[in-house]
Amino acid sequence: MLVRWWRTRSKSPDLDPLEFDLLFERFLNPERVSMPDFDVDFCMEKRDQVIEHVADMYGRDAVSQIITFGTMAAKAVIRDVGRVLGHPYGFVDRISKLVPPDPGMTLAKAFEAEPQLPEIYEADEEVKALIDMARKLEGVTRNAGKHAGGVVIAPTKITDFAPLYCDEAGPSPGHTVR
Repeated sequence: MLVRWWRTRSKSPDLDPLEFDLLFERFLNPERVSMPDFDVDFCMEKRDQVIEHVADMYGRDAVSQIITFGTMAAKAVIRDVGRVLGHPYGFVDRISKLVPPDPGMTLAKAFEAEPQLPEIYEADEEVKALIDMARKLEGVTRNAGKHAGGVVIAPTKITDFAPLYCDEAGPSPGHTVR
């Protein structure tokens, strides 16, 4: 995905979508507040070369990959807290398997969906302590990464538009937008 920041920030971009065979509805949607982006899929095998070319073409200060944030989801936070507290794998696994694998599942939703969770929570002090701590950490950012293909191209330096975060590998081929 390439996101292009246009030099004009009006509601109608200075671009003819027909000329470039772009998805027309993205440009005519009156409900859209921000400028549309372009989704261009490149094979993973050569993606780094494409990003490198874009950085060379527009300038390294104007091109950045996009940061992603991983958060502690219900199942994972139970496993992480259990490991930190030193509980045996089987104990933690038994609790985490009670959390339904549905997308967007939270501990609160899991307690409603799985009757065994409130039961073991009330019956076992160690389970209660683990889940109480997990509830405090659920949703907290766990790690930062780079979007697989997301790139921002700005008309001037990226820092004119967004803060930056450089990972330990350094700023290549652009920077990582935070």
